[in-house]
Amino acid sequence: MTRVPAAAKINLALLVGPLREDGLHEVVTVLQRVDLCDSVTIERAPELVVEGYRKDTLVRSALSKLARRAGDGAAWRVQLRKRIPPATGLGGGSADAGVALTLANRTLGQPLAEEELGGLAAEVGADVPFFLAPGPKLAEGAGERLRRLELPQDYWVVLALPRFARKSSTADVYRRFDDLGGPQDFEERRGSLLEGLAAVRRPRDFAAFPPNDLVVAAGRPTLVDELIGRGAFRADVSGAGPAVYGLFHHRRDAQAAARRLRARARVWVVAPVW
Repeated sequence: MTRVPAAAKINLALLVGPLREDGLHEVVTVLQRVDLCDSVTIERAPELVVEGYRKDTLVRSALSKLARRAGDGAAWRVQLRKRIPPATGLGGGSADAGVALTLANRTLGQPLAEEELGGLAAEVGADVPFFLAPGPKLAEGAGERLRRLELPQDYWVVLALPRFARKSSTADVYRRFDDLGGPQDFEERRGSLLEGLAAVRRPRDFAAFPPNDLVVAAGRPTLVDELIGRGAFRADVSGAGPAVYGLFHHRRDAQAAARRLRARARVWVVAPVW
């Protein structure tokens, strides 16, 4: 039996492009793990069982696909311990699925090759391939085309989840994004983001990244502006929200900002993890 942490992610940048023929949007996003973690425990079993979180869909879907691909009657018992709040833009379900796929694949007599496992992960969800291997990454396509990045890690992150935020599915947020006019000048803005990414040398350089495109659909939370007012050098919505993050140079400043937000939000002070 193996227990492994499944870390949340934040989107240091997220640009949304045109709708593709498969119904998904082109995106370009910078993904970074942070140390707010679920844990995933897995072992071989006579049948697939997922315990610990009754609403799970991605882990079950991922392992069902892997079992069919392996074709040798493989099945697993999975225990989830959840800390990442679901449906908040922090990628908890995708992280769990990515870690479960990685662990389960290792138990096979003939494990899937890296590229094949990545393709299977992309069938489960756009963010799942990111969680198959460590390190921050640039994700393009629908999120499945990944390039590993060398980014500074010496900063602190305040995660804030507004207590009374309306939760919307990712699909609903993208639908509102399209209804409000959809992508504008995507290729030009993509080029600008890639130039900015190449120029990153220190955490403060993240401040030059454009705001999350989905904020226009999800609505810019007041917590974003408050985090900036309390010293964050960058603050934004993560993914399709409603969770927001603020980046700080010093832990004491992050903790001070977090204390001021706790009356209106669930708050965590975390660090980047590889």
